[in-house]
Amino acid sequence: QVQLVESGGGLVQAGGSLRLSCAASGRTFSTYTMGWFRQAPGKEREFVAVMRRSGLGTYYANSVKGRFTISRDNAKNTVYLQMTALKSDDTAVYYCAATSSGISILTTTTYNYWGQGTQVTVSS
Repeated sequence: QVQLVESGGGLVQAGGSLRLSCAASGRTFSTYTMGWFRQAPGKEREFVAVMRRSGLGTYYANSVKGRFTISRDNAKNTVYLQMTALKSDDTAVYYCAATSSGISILTTTTYNYWGQGTQVTVSS
């Protein structure tokens, strides 16, 4: 079992930055691929970024590429999402998720464990 707790959300002006953190419980954090997803009101949950358990593979949604950076610190059981040049379209609840699978890692249904989410609101 893995428990995930996100933090770092808030209200920011367009063009600003935020760093989200996701702290995981358990001793096997390094064996999980970690992803960030988001869900805006009235929309489906969508992929944002993912980092493989090895740390060697990272992937981003086209909408955030070049602005967001995912990273992880296995010693701290934490994954981060650094968000810069934020836009109003980035407003959503952001979730981190964990999976032991190595395939279909851009898909929500692949993930076994989810955090409760943290709200990010970008004002224009």
